[in-house]
Amino acid sequence: MTVSKRFTDYDPYDFANRRHIGPSPAEMAEMLKVVGAESLDAFIDETVPAAIRQEAPLDFGPPLTERQALDVLRETADRNKNLVSLIGQGYYGTITPPVIQRNILENPAWYTAYTPYQPEISQGRLEALLNFQTMICDLTGLDVANASLLDEATAAAEAMAMAHRVSKSKRDAFFVDENCHPQTIAVLKTRAEPLGWTIAVGDPFADLDPAAVFGAIFQYPGTYGHVRDFTGAIAALHGENALAIMAADPLSLALLKTPGEMNADIAIGSTQRFGVPMGYGGPHAAYMSVKDAHKRAMPGRLVGVSVDARGNRAYRLALQTREQHIRREKATSNICTAQVLLAVMASMYGVFHGPEGIKAIAQRVHERAAALAGGLEKLGYTVEPDRFFDTMTIEVGRLQRVILDAAVAGGVNLRKVGETRIGISVDERTRPAQIEAVWRSFGGDFAFADFQPVYRLGDADLRKTDYMTHPVFHMNRAESEMTRYMRRLSDRDLALDRSMIPLGSCTMKLNATVEMLPITWPEFSELHPFAPADQAEGYRALVEDLSDKLCRITGYDAVSMQPNSGAQGEYAGLLTIRAYHAARGEAGRDVCLIPTSAHGTNPASAQMAGMRVVVVKAAANGDIDVEDFRAKAKEHADRLAACMITYPSTHGVFERNVREICDIVHEHGGQVYLDGANLNALVGLARPGDIGADVSHLNLHKTFCIPHGGGGPGMGPIAVKAHLAAHLPPRPETGEAGAVSAAPYGSTSILPISWSYCLMMGGAGLTQATKVAILNANYIAKRLEGAYPVLYKAANGRVAHECIIDTRPLAESAGVTVDDVAKRLIDCGFHAPTMSWPVAGTLMIEPTESEPKAELDRFCEAMLAIREEARAIEEGRIDPQNNPLKNAPHTVEDLVGEWDRPYSREAACFPPGAFRVDKYWAPVNRVDNVYGDRNLVCSCPPVAEYDVAAE
Repeated sequence: MTVSKRFTDYDPYDFANRRHIGPSPAEMAEMLKVVGAESLDAFIDETVPAAIRQEAPLDFGPPLTERQALDVLRETADRNKNLVSLIGQGYYGTITPPVIQRNILENPAWYTAYTPYQPEISQGRLEALLNFQTMICDLTGLDVANASLLDEATAAAEAMAMAHRVSKSKRDAFFVDENCHPQTIAVLKTRAEPLGWTIAVGDPFADLDPAAVFGAIFQYPGTYGHVRDFTGAIAALHGENALAIMAADPLSLALLKTPGEMNADIAIGSTQRFGVPMGYGGPHAAYMSVKDAHKRAMPGRLVGVSVDARGNRAYRLALQTREQHIRREKATSNICTAQVLLAVMASMYGVFHGPEGIKAIAQRVHERAAALAGGLEKLGYTVEPDRFFDTMTIEVGRLQRVILDAAVAGGVNLRKVGETRIGISVDERTRPAQIEAVWRSFGGDFAFADFQPVYRLGDADLRKTDYMTHPVFHMNRAESEMTRYMRRLSDRDLALDRSMIPLGSCTMKLNATVEMLPITWPEFSELHPFAPADQAEGYRALVEDLSDKLCRITGYDAVSMQPNSGAQGEYAGLLTIRAYHAARGEAGRDVCLIPTSAHGTNPASAQMAGMRVVVVKAAANGDIDVEDFRAKAKEHADRLAACMITYPSTHGVFERNVREICDIVHEHGGQVYLDGANLNALVGLARPGDIGADVSHLNLHKTFCIPHGGGGPGMGPIAVKAHLAAHLPPRPETGEAGAVSAAPYGSTSILPISWSYCLMMGGAGLTQATKVAILNANYIAKRLEGAYPVLYKAANGRVAHECIIDTRPLAESAGVTVDDVAKRLIDCGFHAPTMSWPVAGTLMIEPTESEPKAELDRFCEAMLAIREEARAIEEGRIDPQNNPLKNAPHTVEDLVGEWDRPYSREAACFPPGAFRVDKYWAPVNRVDNVYGDRNLVCSCPPVAEYDVAAE
């Protein structure tokens, strides 16, 4: 009798591993043969230096199944109390149209894409972002907008820094409206202090001295509700060559006079209330718009219109010479991650509602706020200010706590303002029953239907100009059409749901569906970041447990979740080091040693933290030149604040001298900042805190599975040793310096992703993932060996979790550039690896552990076929200028019409690696970057072009 396999033999732990680990055990065995190793453990022993290996295995309990993890997440979510929050202060209830929630936020075609550095495969995202820029320009009345920033407070800091760059004054003082949100004031103070700028906070109509400042920022409407016309104050600033910034709520701008009409130079703000849930603080897309004269000084990403090789319209990122990897410490900012996914949601909210819908929402918000004010006045309270949009402040004296508690008992959170006042902000979600609950908390028992709102805005406050006139904001908004529009855009892009994205240093790994599910649960998504702490017990438990796991993974002692991007994490880590030195009476330590191989944001972050960058050479093999490092540490010993290193190195190698580097820094009084971008090669094998580092930022959007979202959201918490813990960023809502982001825990609502990843993998699973990530990279390096030089290897020929292949020999022998290789990979159905960084003319490949052997082989076959096409040029078998590499990518248009190229259409469109049935077609041919920068257009093309096209 045959004995069948028992169901109990099924091992859920193995399944948990296989969710994130692509190669099967049998495939790993085949790959190990290729790389020449007896076993995975033997291979890791050969690759990772024994001197840095952690002593004890990573262990925080058995891994959970998907169902168990969801049960834990549900129990945690239920510990949060989801009250109605009318707190305001920059965060408001909003309604995400379900068609946007399902087709954007919950759609891997949108949330697994990478930053659109390869424009030909990013046309859908780029169009959505161009819509965003157009919407912001129209609402603010300014000329050019960028494609989003991190949050309102950091956008204000970026605007202040920009004002200092472009102001013709030589002053170092900046004025801040006392009606700015407290978290904005805190982040402005943090940014200004290391740079030696003075912050003056006061009443713009009584305390502003335009002759004393390089710029000023005004909140519009103010945090306590004031709607003021700043035209006179702005004119006075311009008279003294100072710049004016307005922090403006975009929903209010559907009704109110615009910053552009007041002649502001820069407008910033948050688009959170355009359909993006509060999420206990984020992620949300901030915006910045500027006058045309200042566009080249604007930080962040800018989507522009260009043409492709056929002359068709194509979108791209414009003015990339501002990027950190090129300008380093002279960059306009250290911004690396934007909030693309959230900017796309906000732009689709604009498309969904159109200008009439946005205005109707703004009018309804104002009407309900006015009705609420009328009821409070009927009770005898004085409502301030006289003119407001959605926010009011009420003097209640000693009744403050009684009213606040009564409101909570009625299911509503109000804002505590000082010791005797209460703030209330009405939003899109506010319903009559909630307004009645507020009245009851103040002692009234009114029916909403009994009140006719008396408008609280004067005619001079109102907007007189049109906005959102472009046809995209007037399309048929039937759900069928909206769904199809979003589908059409996503089909133009290439994301992880289609193929491997082998980007070195960017760790494009699986974002498991089960990990994504909880972020839209109301208990996580709808909490206000400044709600009472006892209403966020679930979040507190989640943050504490995730922080504990990150400490055990890294060997550090404390974590701050506040930085909401990797670059923000760098900045926060350096500020923590700076504060540590100052507390010890060594504030003069301001030198930061940075190797030439460091991440491009490192020098920019150091400059922002008030540090002076001293560059350290790289040795011939790509490692840090230890002797040069030692000499410069000794030379600057009295002023050495820190060094910034990346480990494994940006060159994709486990450097053997990392402990020596750390010892040299400590010997000369500095602290070691170890960039956590490459932590995917360390988890479970080595801990930065044990190696000798003092602080690291951890890219949760890389190593810990938060998706890249087409260029954001990001999350870059910092982990520190115990002696630095006291100097971590404070809570931002206090208004005190030191905070780096607007919300206490940054983009809190995406933390469940990383937490559930750790819960389901367990320590052993995370360690296995690291091992396989290193195996996959070495497998690719071995398969491509001979066709392409692998630029850097360890002494035994191994690479870490990524490898750099050199395409420069092809440029010399065949005229084939790294761009040609990257564009030809599109024809094969792949996003190119990281191009020309950290070494120009090379490709940095990181496959991650998520990719199965079949996908690795498909990529290798594509790369090998590209090498053969280059060989055909070398041998004179094909025209050096008219060939598949130079003409890539090929589109569907290349299948029709005349064909005069010396290679077949099949060779053009179906190279090795490309699928025949499920072929990805780039929507445009190669984009002309030079044309786009020379003819800069950064908003949707004018309506006239559509009229011409229709003729």
